[in-house]
Amino acid sequence: MTRTKLPADMRRAATVESVIVLAASTNPADITTAQIAAHMGVTQGALFRHFADKQAVWTAVMDWTADTLLARIDASAGPTPLDTLQAIFAAHIDFIVEHAGVPRILFGELQRDGDAPGKMRVRALMAAYRGRVMRLLDLAKAQRQIDAHTDTAAAATLFLGMVQGLVMQAMAADDFTSMPAISQGLFAIYRDGLGVRP
Repeated sequence: MTRTKLPADMRRAATVESVIVLAASTNPADITTAQIAAHMGVTQGALFRHFADKQAVWTAVMDWTADTLLARIDASAGPTPLDTLQAIFAAHIDFIVEHAGVPRILFGELQRDGDAPGKMRVRALMAAYRGRVMRLLDLAKAQRQIDAHTDTAAAATLFLGMVQGLVMQAMAADDFTSMPAISQGLFAIYRDGLGVRP
């Protein structure tokens, strides 16, 4: 039987997907190109026809993660800035449940020394995400939906911290499926803390 040849962009996308799937059950630092190729049903040689080296594979994974997550965030909307924040929170949780390997990859990159390329990409993603959250919080304050004295920088940090805390607990329990239900109650507490006005 002849193996179907995929176009280069589809092969690269399949590689990224394989890395994320493998990372859901394997320490990302331990994933080898041989494992990636085996998961895809190709040879390492075929894999390296699309990527110069293993670092190029990880760069593609980080690019896909940032692009996909930020696109979901930007597509989230609600009738008010706070409703949009809640939609973003739910979209992020859904993204994690669908791609449980992603947080393990991101946390792994953040543990690297110095300014490793992957670490810098995670920082850029977090900065872009934080900027979007702060703009919505500032807009909510300007529209008098939250307390005028709200520290929006601190509130943005707490927003990201809620996601990260849920991820850490899900990783510890090895169960991401309960995250959406838990996140609803968590966001309700967050809204109360902002002094949301009726």
